[in-house]
Amino acid sequence: MSIQAINVRNQFKGKVKEIIKGDVVSEVDVETPWGIVTSVITTRSVNDLDLKVGSEVVALVKSTEVSIAKL
Repeated sequence: MSIQAINVRNQFKGKVKEIIKGDVVSEVDVETPWGIVTSVITTRSVNDLDLKVGSEVVALVKSTEVSIAKL
């Protein structure tokens, strides 16, 4: 999968530093050159994206929402 275009201006490339899994939602900490960005996403999304510590991702920040795309 590759992202060809997206309308979110604030994108931070980094690696997953920590995942705290819950039954329904999980916290994903992404280490970027500018610091740690934390996203709360569904545990199903963590599993579907096959996110693990060390996975390269892009944190997409819009207002109060942080989305993650696996590279």
